Amino acid sequence: MEKQKALLIVDVQNDFCPGGKLPVKKCQHVVGNFNKYIKEFKNKNLPIIATRDWHPKDSQHFEKFGGKWPPHCIQNTKGANFHPGLELPENVIIISEGIKPNEEGYSCFEGYDENQKKFNDVLKTIGIKELYIGGIATDYCVKIACLDSIKYGYKVYLLTDAIEGIEVNPGDVDKAIKEMEKAGVKKINFHNLNL
Repeated sequence: MEKQKALLIVDVQNDFCPGGKLPVKKCQHVVGNFNKYIKEFKNKNLPIIATRDWHPKDSQHFEKFGGKWPPHCIQNTKGANFHPGLELPENVIIISEGIKPNEEGYSCFEGYDENQKKFNDVLKTIGIKELYIGGIATDYCVKIACLDSIKYGYKVYLLTDAIEGIEVNPGDVDKAIKEMEKAGVKKINFHNLNL
């Protein structure tokens, strides 16, 4: 029986794109390439999952409350919306993370769907075994999504043409990719996607 596969789009939100509160250098290529992946997964009738930071105003994730980051992706704001160019299907599964003041929300495994079902339970319910992961930022939420997916027993493919990093320190992205590979994550791009 064919293994169940899902596309996991990590945090492609306005605040992480140019003009947002915590922008990565490039965003457009991530959006454009994801749209190709979305089309492929949709054509094969495979699940598409999109995670989003969904912070309350008083999140401890923010500098003002002892965290590391400026305020971003605050619930029900334009900055928390998915990038308008991202062609998400109507049946996309949305996972919200960092939804309580004391939650950092780096990992999608801390997130919930709209019925308050934990991410891992959502995957188990739909029978997922393999995750194809990309998004923003390579050196934070994408890395953690990949490493946690491996930890939970999933086969993981990193979509190298649909990621972009913050690089707080030079070399952070390369270091993150090496760490993912060491954990067992396989690197692929659209040209060698085999569903």
